[in-house]
Formats: sequence, C-alpha cells, structure tokens
Amino acid sequence: MTSSLSLSAGSEHQALRLNLAVLAAGFVTFVNMWCTQAILPQLAATYRITPAATGLAVTAPLVATALMAPLIGAISDRFGRRNLIRAAAFLLVIPTALSALAGSYGLFVLARFAQGLTLPFIFTVTIAYIGDETSGPATVRLAGTYMSGTICGGFSGRLLSGLITQGFGWRVALLVIAALTLAMATVIALAMRKEQKFRPVYGIGRALHSFPMHLTNPRLLATYAVGFGVLFCLVAVFTYINFRLAAPPYLLGPAALGAIFVVYLGGVVMSPVAARLSNRFGRRRVMAVAAAVILAGLLLTLAAPLPVIIFALLLICSGIFVQQTLATAFVGMAAREAKSTAVGLYVTFYYVGGSCGGLAPAGAWRAFGWPGCVALVCAMQAAMLFTVMRFWGQRRRAAPGSSLITD
Repeated sequence: MTSSLSLSAGSEHQALRLNLAVLAAGFVTFVNMWCTQAILPQLAATYRITPAATGLAVTAPLVATALMAPLIGAISDRFGRRNLIRAAAFLLVIPTALSALAGSYGLFVLARFAQGLTLPFIFTVTIAYIGDETSGPATVRLAGTYMSGTICGGFSGRLLSGLITQGFGWRVALLVIAALTLAMATVIALAMRKEQKFRPVYGIGRALHSFPMHLTNPRLLATYAVGFGVLFCLVAVFTYINFRLAAPPYLLGPAALGAIFVVYLGGVVMSPVAARLSNRFGRRRVMAVAAAVILAGLLLTLAAPLPVIIFALLLICSGIFVQQTLATAFVGMAAREAKSTAVGLYVTFYYVGGSCGGLAPAGAWRAFGWPGCVALVCAMQAAMLFTVMRFWGQRRRAAPGSSLITD
C-alpha cells in the first residue's frame, strides 16, 4: 500500500514538473516575441524613423523563426529535445539584452532577428517533446498547458513593456524582459525531465526527406493552413486595432495600449477548456464554435464604446487561442513520423501567416479603415473553417462490417 502511494506521488510530481517546464517554455517564447508591440511609437521617436518602419521590430523575429523552424525540427529529430530547449532558452537572454542597448535601429532589428533564430528551438522542439512524451488526451491537455504559457507570455510581454516604458523608458523595459527570460530558462533547466520515448532519426538528410511526406499529407497541410490563419488573424487584429485606439476619440498611450492585452488572459482560461471540449465533442465542432465567437467579436469591434471594443477583443482572443490549441495538438497526431520536422513546417506556416497578417491588411486599412480589416479577417476565418471541416475528420473504425466513419 505504501509502495503504491509512493509511486502515485512520484507520478504526480513528475507530471507537475512536466507541466511547469512546458508552461515556462511557452511563456519565455512569447514574452520575447511580442514585447515590442506596445512600444512602437517610442521606438519611432528614439530612432527617428517612420511608424511603418517600426513594423520591422515585430516582423524581424517572425521572419527569422519561419526560416529556421524546419531545420530545427530536423536537428532535434537527430539530437534530442531537452538539451536544445534548455540551451536556446539561456542563449535567448543575450539578444534580448542587446536589443535594449542597441545604438541604432539597424542593430535593434538585428538583435530582434537573432531572437527569432533562437525562439523556434524552444517553440518547435517543445511541441515535438509533448508529442513524444504523451499520447491521446494527455497530449491535448499538455498542449493546452503549453498554450496557456504562450498566452501569458504574449500578454506579459506587451503589458510589462508598455507599463515600464511609461515610467522608465523602453530600454529598461527590455532589460526587465531579459531578466525574466533568464528566470524562465532556469525553471526549464530544473523542471524538464530527460526524454523517455524519443528515438533519434540518424542523419539530418533523412529527417529533411520527411518534408515531401508531410507536404503530401492532406491533414497536415490543412493544419498548416489553419496555423497560417491563426497568427494572420491575431496579428492583423492587434496591429490595426492599435492604430484605431491611438487615434481620436480614444487617444490611448503605450501603457493603456499594453493594458488592452489583458484580454489575452481569456486565452489562458480557454486553452485547457478547448482540450477538454475537443476530447468530448470533437475538434471540428469546437473549431466551428470558436470561429463563430471570433466573428461575433469582430463585428462588435465596429461599435464605438471602448468597453464594447475591449469585450470584443476578449472574444476574439479566446476563440483564436482555442483554434491554436487544437491545431498545435493535431500536428503530432496527423504526422506519421518525424514529428519534429512536421512541427517545424507548422511553425513556418504559422509565422509566415503572422508576417502576412501585419502587412496584408495595410491596403484595407488605407482604403476602408478598421471595417476593411474586419472584413479581411472574417474572410480568413471562413477559409479556415472550410479547411477544418473538409480535412480534419478523424478516421476511426466502426462496428465490424461497417465502413470507416469520421468525427
């Protein structure tokens, strides 16, 4: 009896450590990815650049991440997960600190690009680690924990940078982000257990040869398209809503714009809920409900009162992070093998979508203002929902003598 209780306690302790490590990995990735989004006007004033040029502060790490992600998947398939994640988390501290000290905007963008080179070592490999070490509903639950970490990180990066910039300047804000990165890297190093189920794929060339297999897998391609759409919608909404809220009649400053991202906390609640709902009702049904919530939120942002707009952004965030949780978990399920390279391709599509989300709505904004951006994001959501309904059916065997059915 005592031995049984001891084993149970040990399992609970291991599960707690695993959840803590995955949460920290998600947090440290996105606290760095999005820490500049609330301080773009201050960067423009410091470096005497146009508002359009400040967009590079956001897109530079996205582009670097998109370029590196597939290669990192192949590397981790050969050399393992934990050591890469831990090393990347500590290395990330360096370019984060250098961005705070950059004397020119070119050096600042270079430091942000260097951050993007390290981030997929955490993001991509952590998702592959989850896929290796868990299975079935446990994979979806741990993916939900990871997504909660990414949401908290994205929210904290924007909020902290805005608040600290208001009182002490943006350079101090980014140094605080660097210190927070070091703390999270330490948590990962101490809490993440050695891989139990990882089997190396010898030869990086062999791992890269898995790309054609992934790109001819309809379910994976559909998931890549969903990932593209998820970050497209998120970046489009929260880039161009800033322009609207910084203009009359709202005239919000950096601290207020950073505080708007409190709506991200809706995603912290909804990501684990999405995992449970998916296990109970099926991915496609949950995705359909999430799309309906997002569309309702987008329409509500057309209203004038600020509290209504904030509530609408909460709906949009909650729905988008439900979509991201389901898509992230589904990559590992849909990939037949070489899961890390499958995740790497997902990350590439995801961040290409984010880059497009920052650029594509510009024409709609100039021509039609915020309503044009809303129409574009609505169209993207419709395309994503069609893709999910068409390709995300999970085949399972029915009773003997009947055909395969889908959920």
